[in-house]
Amino acid sequence: MIKVALIGNPNCGKTTLFNALTGATAHVGNWPGVTIEKKEGVYKKSKEPLEIVDLPGIYSLSPYTPEEVVSRNFLIDEKPDVVINIIDATNLERNLYLTTQVLEVDIPIVVALNMMDILEKENTTIDIALLEKELGAPVVCVSALKGTGLKELADKVCEVSKTSREGKSILSFSSLKSLYQQVKEMVEKEIDMRHPIFHTVKLIEMDEIEKTTHPTLSEKVKALEQKEPLDEFEGDFGGKVADARYQYISLHFSNAIKKKEENQTLTKSDKIDKVLTHRIWGIPIFLAIMFLVFHLTFSENLFFIGAFIKEGTFDIPIIGTDAINSPGVMLQSCMEWLTSTIGDALSGWLESAPAWVSSLIVDGIWEGLSAVLSFIPQILCLFFFICILEDSGYMARVAFIMDRAFRRFGLSGKAFMPLLMCFGCAVPGIMATRTLENEKERRMTVMLTPFFSCGAKLPVWGVFAAILFAGRHGDLVVFSMYLLGIVVAIITAVILKLTALKGDPAPFIMELPAYHLPQAKNVAIHLWEKLKYYIYRAATVITGAIIVIWFLSTFSFTFKMVEDAGDSILGVISKGITWLFVPLGFGMGKDGWKFVVAAFTGLIAKEMVPATLGTFAGMDGDLVLEADNETLRGSALAALIGTLSVPAAFAFMAFNLLSVPCMAAVAAARGELQSKKKFWFTIAFWMITAYVVSLIIYWVGTYWWIGIILLAIILCAVTILIVMKKQKKMNVTFNH
Repeated sequence: MIKVALIGNPNCGKTTLFNALTGATAHVGNWPGVTIEKKEGVYKKSKEPLEIVDLPGIYSLSPYTPEEVVSRNFLIDEKPDVVINIIDATNLERNLYLTTQVLEVDIPIVVALNMMDILEKENTTIDIALLEKELGAPVVCVSALKGTGLKELADKVCEVSKTSREGKSILSFSSLKSLYQQVKEMVEKEIDMRHPIFHTVKLIEMDEIEKTTHPTLSEKVKALEQKEPLDEFEGDFGGKVADARYQYISLHFSNAIKKKEENQTLTKSDKIDKVLTHRIWGIPIFLAIMFLVFHLTFSENLFFIGAFIKEGTFDIPIIGTDAINSPGVMLQSCMEWLTSTIGDALSGWLESAPAWVSSLIVDGIWEGLSAVLSFIPQILCLFFFICILEDSGYMARVAFIMDRAFRRFGLSGKAFMPLLMCFGCAVPGIMATRTLENEKERRMTVMLTPFFSCGAKLPVWGVFAAILFAGRHGDLVVFSMYLLGIVVAIITAVILKLTALKGDPAPFIMELPAYHLPQAKNVAIHLWEKLKYYIYRAATVITGAIIVIWFLSTFSFTFKMVEDAGDSILGVISKGITWLFVPLGFGMGKDGWKFVVAAFTGLIAKEMVPATLGTFAGMDGDLVLEADNETLRGSALAALIGTLSVPAAFAFMAFNLLSVPCMAAVAAARGELQSKKKFWFTIAFWMITAYVVSLIIYWVGTYWWIGIILLAIILCAVTILIVMKKQKKMNVTFNH
């Protein structure tokens, strides 16, 4: 089997090409020691099977980010037989920067030129023969989206895998030619290693990994560099090498791009961007698009047509009552019917079993799992729409839009990218903060990560939206939680910028890919990966935690089963701290301790919150309503959650949104923050923010006049700050 490394810039179509080549054979894990995704798969339609490894999207092989280190180490240490370098034909010169670095490695290379169909629509072509001549490597035109050119690419990979190749560098044609030759001879003489050209260039760049690996040789290279004449780079040889690459690309490859006719009209992507990335309307359009996504996922009144339907007109299971359910709600209803049927069957089978066995399996494990499994269809539905937005190229625009807005609050678009990842999972979002050069911005970004609602928190919003805000407002509730997180992130970012983390954000540069229709196969693979993740979590972490909670909630300190969960081990301990949460609303009443326990089990995994409440509800038979048992709103869980007022429910959701994320995210934060002092400050910041925001939500929601007082205080504070700022400017001007 031929081992192939697939490498390219972000947004060049690399993942789409990987999915098109590997399909159902692909599997996902993590690279050793990091949480960066590792994708591997097999292409079987060529002369020999190809084992393809999809490396992370990168712009260079310099060790500035974990993704770059992973890609570099794979090329150097794992010895792939061939490298497929995928290039976006619509952005040829920018993509070739990475190519000039890959060419320095002693591995056969095939260049996959992607998106040629888009280029042709713009009346532009690329001279493939000239490109092959200048690169010294074969070039194959493909369309990852349409699946064309794949067989030709695979056949070329098989062909070049039988040959050997020595690396070459563009520095041999640059102003650094003399230095390059000296260092190259030094490397070949003193070190017996593979890829000498690659190591030569990295030593000239004063690459951190090379300096650490070859300290003596690095000092000799540094001595040679000090003899070089100073120029505008003032001894920055990393900058000199980068400039040499771009000069070479501009000189040798600009002629490869041929325009059939001078076309002054805007491309389709440019025309769309004039609207979607508009200076004023960009953010409102983004919010409207996201609301539509939530509406199609959670609404029980699709497109609000219920306003035109007379009450009592129809009541169709799954479809809706006096309105049409959204696709997400329909799928959820099907899953609820399935889990309810399985639960009834389990109760029947275990009717003659010992009480503790029936309680463990039905009331404990199954009730807890059902609370999580019921919302898997909606989670997949939400990710389906988000995948479409990502594959179309729109989510890259969101980062661009938010950079313009967030820069005023101390964050750049580069910082917003990790935060955007947190909508999927906080762990990779936190790990991605390594790409931020500014230490204060990196720390602030880590501190804001829990405020961006991850997929694990979605079941919490789904349960409360379906039960307390039933009917026509579920989508608004879920949307409001995502919006609340963004608003709190903005406010806390401003506070941190003015206090603990003063400083300006780093500049943000990124490429905006051309818009294109998402590939159904690509979206399906993403959804399957999400489904496997939730099933794995439900079968391992959540099941184990549910059993522990069931035991602590069923037995007393004397290890006897109790009728009232409040007399259990967990009940007694929890009642001792519940008073702390009484001011937040959800700690009140005889069932308040259950919500406190649920909030704290969410620190293990946020999916545990509905699972814990489901476990408690399953043990409280007296809470079961007489309503239709096949619906969530007629369940024991509904009765338990129904003990909360609307403000208390919102306070509970806000606390789970803003407090300490799951233990995996906490561990990632500990690794990124490094300092114990900064880590514990961040933990305290999360808990205090969650408590204060939940407190405000409950009291303002319960007593509206408090909201008026708070608004007046905020307006006064803002006015004072503006006056003080103007006064400070006047004093500075006067002193000058």
